[in-house]
Amino acid sequence: MKKNKSVILSVPYILWMLVFTLIPLGVVGYYALTDPDTGAFTWSNMAQLGTYLPVFGRSIGYSVISAFLCLLLGYPVAYYIAHRGPVAQKLLYMLVMLPMCMSFLLRTLAWVGLLQDTGIINTLLESVGLARVSLIRTPGAVILGMVYNYLPYMILPLYAIIVKIDGRLIEAAEDLGCKPSQTFTKVVLPLSMPGIVSGVTMVFVPAVSTFYISQKLGGTEMLIGDVIERMFKQGNNANLGAALSLLLMLLVFVCTGIMNKLTDADGEDRVVV
Repeated sequence: MKKNKSVILSVPYILWMLVFTLIPLGVVGYYALTDPDTGAFTWSNMAQLGTYLPVFGRSIGYSVISAFLCLLLGYPVAYYIAHRGPVAQKLLYMLVMLPMCMSFLLRTLAWVGLLQDTGIINTLLESVGLARVSLIRTPGAVILGMVYNYLPYMILPLYAIIVKIDGRLIEAAEDLGCKPSQTFTKVVLPLSMPGIVSGVTMVFVPAVSTFYISQKLGGTEMLIGDVIERMFKQGNNANLGAALSLLLMLLVFVCTGIMNKLTDADGEDRVVV
């Protein structure tokens, strides 16, 4: 009886996955393996992927740097929030979530206003007698935009793990003579590793496929998301764009699988795809 009930309850989820995941993936696969003119089966789209390997490499490099910076910035913030009182935790948690309630486009455009040659930062530099600096249309600006937009995705899973760490373990380490640095490296850091892996995954996956940030804050160098977006939006070659999308999806699956291997087998500690 319970088994039949669970099957019935899973029907909406199965239908959702079928309509919004499997069918779209099938359409992308169809376009990736067919000729744009005749619609016949072909490997030509897949054969052209090697041309875009430098773009993939650039996208991966930017995403890895962004994830690393988010970890450096997000871990102290998550640790601080987790060790506040219940009221302070709720307030700080809300403040972390607050930027996510604003449009992603508006948040990115705000950085354009700050970094552009006639923007707020350069205007302030000029007002104190300093020369203008080129802040926008650089790799650093793209990485800055990624870090700003995806930092909450690092803080939230880290906070969720750190707040669950049993304080008695820290007390035991201190009673055994561990210094604060040793307590952190031998107790807190290993126990927070599932949150680190989840946070890195949640930052890396959207960063590697982003396109709007690089268009507004970057220069002439495109990321793989820009290439795919232009092939579909501008009608250059939707079939090749679909092939690139499949390769990007495979990359995300491989990275997520590696991240899963780095965590424990326990279901709560694993990264959910």
